[in-house]
Amino acid sequence: MKTNRLEAFSDGVFAIIITIMVLELKVPHDPGINALRPLLPIFLTYLLSFIYLGIYWNNHHHLLQVCRRVSGGIMWANLHLLFWLSLFPFVTGWMGQNHFQSIPVVLYGAVLLMAALAFYILQTLIIRLHGCDSKLAEAIGSDLKGKLSPVLYAIGIGVSFFKPAIAGCIYIGVALMWLVPDRRMEKALESPSRE
Repeated sequence: MKTNRLEAFSDGVFAIIITIMVLELKVPHDPGINALRPLLPIFLTYLLSFIYLGIYWNNHHHLLQVCRRVSGGIMWANLHLLFWLSLFPFVTGWMGQNHFQSIPVVLYGAVLLMAALAFYILQTLIIRLHGCDSKLAEAIGSDLKGKLSPVLYAIGIGVSFFKPAIAGCIYIGVALMWLVPDRRMEKALESPSRE
């Protein structure tokens, strides 16, 4: 199977997830600026989750641009990733509504961790299908960010039980790490095909 159907389906799911998240931002009835203050934690969690979804969407897009075909295992791995991403609206809303309390921050980190592991599985299956000398394998390389992220999420989850604010800073730090432009995929797409 070619990748276009998988990418179109995934893009639709990403769009729905973002739409559900933004619907959690309730409009205050008071026109004063003070009415926005209680919404600040909800907006901040929305912003963080929106950035994470943007990172996943961007990396997912690059992953499928390098991929020539997909297998049944890749389709299931993609659904596995989308499952964890579909939980973002729930954990985002819960963490924001509860002003970054311990258990919601733990669950938020757990969903981040599982999404990272699901992306790693998807990436691994695509590399396995296309070979260790494929453009994707070349672009991924040692994947330091991909290996470091789950470790930081696990640390954040542990810290969440005692200092949820520090855990939140860890989650923000991982997002910032991924926002730094990474040209590996673009370079792989620009290089002459070896496949």
